[in-house]
Formats: sequence, structure tokens, C-alpha cells
Amino acid sequence: MRSSLLLLFAVATAHAEQRPITHEDLWLMPRVGPAVISPDGRRAVVSVIKPAYDDTEQRNDLWLIDVSGKAAPRRLTFDAAPEGGAAWAPDNQRIAYSKKGVGDSAAQIYVIDLRGGEAQRVTKLPTDARTPQFSPDGTKLLFVSSVYPGALNAADNQKAIDERAARKYNVRVFDGFPIRNWDKWLDERQTHPFVLTLGSSEEPKDLLAATALAKEKGLGGRQTETGEELDAIFAPDSASVIFVASINRHRAALAFTNTDLYQVDLNGGEPRRLTGDGNVDAPTKSYGRPRFAPDGKTLFAQVTPIGGRAYFAARLSAIDWPNARVRASIELPNQLAVSSFAIDKDSKTLWISAEDQGEERIYRARDGQAPSLWIDPAGGVYTNLSAGNGTLIAGYERADLPAEVVRLDLSRKSHAPLTAFTAAKRAPLDLAPAESFTFTNADGMEVQSYLIKPPGFDPNKKYPLFVLIHGGPHIMWRDQFFLRWNYHLIGAPGYVVLLTNYRGSTGFGETFAQAIHQDPFRGPADDVNAAADEAIKRYAFIDGARQCAGGASYGGHLANWLQGTTTRYRCLVSHAGLVNAEAQWGTSDTIYGREIAAGGPPWEQGPVWREQNPIRLAASFKTPVLVTIGEQDFRVPLNNTLEYWSALQRMQVESRLIVFPDENHWILKGENSRYFYGELRGWLERYL
Repeated sequence: MRSSLLLLFAVATAHAEQRPITHEDLWLMPRVGPAVISPDGRRAVVSVIKPAYDDTEQRNDLWLIDVSGKAAPRRLTFDAAPEGGAAWAPDNQRIAYSKKGVGDSAAQIYVIDLRGGEAQRVTKLPTDARTPQFSPDGTKLLFVSSVYPGALNAADNQKAIDERAARKYNVRVFDGFPIRNWDKWLDERQTHPFVLTLGSSEEPKDLLAATALAKEKGLGGRQTETGEELDAIFAPDSASVIFVASINRHRAALAFTNTDLYQVDLNGGEPRRLTGDGNVDAPTKSYGRPRFAPDGKTLFAQVTPIGGRAYFAARLSAIDWPNARVRASIELPNQLAVSSFAIDKDSKTLWISAEDQGEERIYRARDGQAPSLWIDPAGGVYTNLSAGNGTLIAGYERADLPAEVVRLDLSRKSHAPLTAFTAAKRAPLDLAPAESFTFTNADGMEVQSYLIKPPGFDPNKKYPLFVLIHGGPHIMWRDQFFLRWNYHLIGAPGYVVLLTNYRGSTGFGETFAQAIHQDPFRGPADDVNAAADEAIKRYAFIDGARQCAGGASYGGHLANWLQGTTTRYRCLVSHAGLVNAEAQWGTSDTIYGREIAAGGPPWEQGPVWREQNPIRLAASFKTPVLVTIGEQDFRVPLNNTLEYWSALQRMQVESRLIVFPDENHWILKGENSRYFYGELRGWLERYL
């Protein structure tokens, strides 16, 4: 089987008789999720989405992987309900996961035994149940659920649900921050950890019910794009649970907030805070994603400094257990950020994935030694590390290779493929590899870019240039197969695509990422323009007379800044881009970081607010622009797009406005995505 997998990968990277990628190729490509390895390191479970344009036809199933590579992956689940959050039992035979099955009013926890039999539902709650974890002794399950204030049990939660359903009015009422997250209005529910004793008829126990912590005004979990998580895990003795929580979330309008680690006993009682000094007004660190070493003597967690800047890189903290004393801080070279980490079976060696120069590379850290680069993929990204009994697996992808699961060969410092779910659909596509180059900007910083050549590339031809600007700003263009702004699909009509990691991007050290402090637009835009100049100078096949630029989110912000500061581009594209930084401060779901980045609140009218706000440059708007927005976007709300559109119409700038009523910050629905890419293609063809 190993040779078959290698053959499939070889086929997928061949270039004979290949064609440009289409939206159908992109959208229907299988999507391979994070794989979780079994404790004995022999098998892994992974979620694989088989996409469809009709959501009712899409499948999301769990697959079992032989980590030795000797056997083909085996499909584990077959029903229509999507499964997620898979976790192994310590016996290596049972897997727990979350799904909303037939008859479920909300997602519940299911357990499947690999020795035979159907999956069994083990929870039946009126509220959702997700992210299960087995206890080390295998007798209990930990999961989280979002419950109503004061609810002590399932009956209380059902009563609250029924009362709200019976109301004749529909209203949202708030007494403080926050009120929204990405595309959702927040409500009064809290996320709590629950524990279920397997084989027992007892109701799962809410570990925060009736605690003083649950009454904290600012209680919340770690905020994510889809909600909040508690990162809950069992302690090694299976007698308590470690989780992350914030008690200052209500201060998000005027200060940075944080999460600390807490411990709560399964028998009840008040949770104990393990990290931080309890200063809710001015926290200095935020903790998340805790994980115990196999020997149970060390608790590792990500820790991010707080204060003075909108960005700091995540480090790792080593905490002695059970005394919960912080023993060491583990910091990567050049203060790179920790993306994911796994602990080796010796309990002392850490394997860390980190964004690094447009790639995601593997670092090794050991007690008493500085972390060092261990595996450089020479292209591509490693993601979601998972370790079991000395074996390490990860996701791996490149711009020309969709994500698959690989086993890392730590001695040879390389990897071997374990899956080839995307190989057949990838094989006929002409996807050029991403080419990296760097230059030194006017401020002496080294700036890296990727260049993507079009399909059927002929070095003797001249090609137009599309400058694609990433969002964030504190992310980076990665050598990865991207769905929402796929490099190759954009370039398919015959464009060179340029991807620049301007100052402010991650993956180039903390200082580089912080370089946009109080310079939110001018400096990054200068880097984008300079990178285009450098590409035109270096590559004779680029037609410098035909350039367009665009991006989404912060990339849309920069596109709007370019609208007022240059006429070098024949056209622009702006998705979810702010035009008025002051309006964005007051209407976005997050505000304080913007204030810090600008040097103060907008009413003080410091130089950043006066000098780096695209709407103040509206008199100079001239470049034709495609403007798009999701109506349910609360990160860059619709008002900013409408203000931009009004200014464009007032200045009689050729422009087109597209509003997606049922989309959020991203265009996630298949047919909407196909329409968007079609509009983008038509716009670029018109001007390039």
C-alpha cells in the first residue's frame, strides 16, 4: 500500500496534459482535516469532507489511518450528519466525537468501538455537546456545552430554551461588552466543562454550575472564529479538569483581555486559578491549549504576552505538576509564534510547528536547550501536529498540493504521505509551485513574496500582474492550497499572481510583525507596491503596464488605501475592506486593539487617525474597483462598505458593488463562491 500511496502522489505532481484549475475543481476537492493519532501511535483518525455545491449533499466522515502506511485509509462513519472533534480512548479502541444525529436537537457526543458495533450516543442534552476527551483511566468523558445562566442541570436548560421559544417578542439586550463575534450576536449563555461517567445512568455533571466563577461578569473562553473554546483536558489522575477561562471579557472595550488556566475537581468545589496574578484590569499574559506530558509531571500550554502592542507571538510555558509552578518559558528563534505542538514519549522533547518565512516548519525543543529548526519542508506547511508513543503525524500542503496527512520521519528530517484523498482530482491540474523571492524595502527590512505563474506558462510571453494582498494583518501568505482566495484559480485566465508578506506579517519574527504599530496602512502598502516593482524588474515575463491589486479584510483595507494613494493599478478589488477607520473602531466586534495600534482612541484625533484613514483621501479616488461584502460580517460591518460605495459614487469612480446577504466575513457557500470567482474573473479580464 505504501508504494501505491507514493504512486498516487507522483501522479498528482506530474505535468503531462494538465489543464487550468476551475472553480468546480477547487470546490469539490476533498478537504482533509486535522488528524489525531492514537496513544499507541499505530492509527489515526481524521475528518474528510466530500464537498458539494448543495449543502444537503455534502459529506463529512471520519476515516481511520494506518500510521505505518501499509494499509489504505478506511472509512469509519457513513451517516449524513457531519462528525467532528474526534478523540481517542487510552485503550486505543474507542473514539469519541460530536455530531447532530437523527433525533438530536443539538450536537451530542457519540462513541464508536473499533472492535465492532455501531456508534453509541452517550449524551442527550438540550444544549450542544462538543470537543470530547477521555479521562486517562478511560472511565469518563469530558466535553463542553453552552448553558444558560443559573442552570444546574439539563431540565433547567430545557426550561430556559422553552421560555425563550414562547416569547412573543424578539429582542437583544446588553449591559456591556462584548456583544458580537465575527458573524454571531452573543447571548447570555456560557460555555462550561461537563464530565460523564461512561456506563452510568447519571446525567453529565456541569463542573461550573453553582460556582462563584460562573457568576463572574466577564466569564468567557478562548475566542475563535466560530465561538469560544475552553481547551478542557483531564489531569493525569483523572480526578480533576484543567480548562482556560477569562474573567475580564467584559472589559474588551477599554483594555486587553486574557485567559488563564483553571483547575476544577470532579467532585465539585470552586475552580482554582493556576496562572496569572489575577489582575483583570491589566493582564500581562494569556494562556491556552494546555497539554500534559506523558509522564504527567509537566503541563505545557501556549502563552502570549499582553500589553502595549496589538501583536505578540505565542510562546510555550512549562508548568510543574501537580504544584502548578511555572518552570520555564520556551521561545522560538526570532520570536516566531508557536502554531501547534506535540510532546514526545520521553516527556521532555517538544515538537513545534511555526510559521517561518511563508512556510510552517518543525522545531524541536528540549529541557535546558534552545529550540532549533528540525524539519524544513523546502516548500509547504506542516500543521496540527499530533504525537503518540514517539510517532509524529501532521497535515502537509503546498500551493500546488491540497492538504494530506503525513508521518514525520524525525531521523531523516522529512515526511512520508499517509493519505492521498485529493490525488485523483489534483492530477489533471496545472498548478505551478509557489516561487519565493525577497527584497529590502526603503526602511531596511527584508520583505518576502511568493510568485505564482499561470497555467501553460511560456517564459517568452508577457503576462498581466495581479497583486493579491493578505488579510490579518498578523497572518502571512503561506505556501498552501487556499480555498477562499486560491492563487491558481485567480491566475487561471493567464495572470501572474504576486503574494507579498508586507511588514506586519507573521512568520518573520515578532519585531517585523509589530512594525505596523501606529503605521497601519502606509508602510504595508509601500511594501506591496515595492514588491510589485521588484517582481516586474526581476521577471521579464511580467507586463508592468497591466497591473491590478486587491484583497480581503485587512487586504481590503489596504486596497482602499491604495485607492487614495496611487493610480498605478488599472483596477482594484476590495472584499470586506474598511474605508473609515473611525467607523470601524465603533462598529466592529473588536475595538481595543485598533485603538492601541492607532496610538489612542479616535476622539483624540492623533496623527494616525488623521493621516491614515482612507476616507480622508476620497477626493483622490479614481481607480475602478470591485467592492464585495457579506451582509452578516460583524468584523468589518456592512456600514464601511456602504460608506466606501457612497464615496465612489460621489466621485463618479467606475465601480461595482456585490452584497452577499447570507455570508459573513468570508464567502463560504459553494454557489456564492462560484459567483464571486466569476465576478472577480470578469472584472480582471475587463482591465487586464
